[in-house]
Amino acid sequence: MSDAAPSLDALAPGVYAWMAEQPGHGRTNAGVVVDADGITVVDSLMVASQWEPFAQAAEALAMPIPRLVLTSSHIEFSGGTSRFRLPAVYGSAQASALLDLPANPEVFRRIFPDFAPQLSDDLRTRPVTHIVAEPAYVSAAAVAMPTGGQTLENLVVVVPGAEIVFAGAMCSFGVTPAVYDGDPAAWADALDTLVEMAPIVVPGHGPIGGEEEVRDLQAYLRACVAAEGDPARLGDGPWVEWSGREWDVVNVERAAMLAAGDPTPPPTLLTRLGLG
Repeated sequence: MSDAAPSLDALAPGVYAWMAEQPGHGRTNAGVVVDADGITVVDSLMVASQWEPFAQAAEALAMPIPRLVLTSSHIEFSGGTSRFRLPAVYGSAQASALLDLPANPEVFRRIFPDFAPQLSDDLRTRPVTHIVAEPAYVSAAAVAMPTGGQTLENLVVVVPGAEIVFAGAMCSFGVTPAVYDGDPAAWADALDTLVEMAPIVVPGHGPIGGEEEVRDLQAYLRACVAAEGDPARLGDGPWVEWSGREWDVVNVERAAMLAAGDPTPPPTLLTRLGLG
């Protein structure tokens, strides 16, 4: 399945968002920040039908691309790293460790069945070249900020001069997050800090938002924890209208297992992957 190519949307001088036209799992957003020395790309999308038009649009700005920042090691955000062959790749220590391992296209095809034909056995991702363990300016305009919860370790990119944060994997607006290897409680807590970084939030999934959308996501994650393993106890909230609600059972189970001290993969996830 191929998405129609979106375009780079200017959010501020030198700051662009690449927004998926059909938000959802496997359909993520990305970002571009332009400095005097070139471009910082935020996330690289998942499959060629996404990353190729994005890369071409970034290259059309006619500047070098010396930096690529990954907000997560998940394939939705890192799949196109091989398309950006020259930039330094910035990521967390966890992303570095995971991207050093061979990709597992069969698992990706089961998680993202709509994109299975594009997730070929020869899928390769680039390793992280620069680990970000503390807040750091990766360029004059862009700051990479460590955080976590969507996975053990994540990054976001703040553009202080434009009051914009590219939250990437850490924010999902209108799309139910998939917390199969994250920590819903820790993620919810981390959003208290993220919401203070900038008033304009470019999420990994869904439309651009701000504090209200971040708080809605936070409330959902805390509801997953409070459900104590029973998806029926999630109750009503903004999430009743979100897409991807099939992930509720995984998210609630993951939260309950972590609360009980069990960090292993949720059985509902393994069943979804045909491994249970």
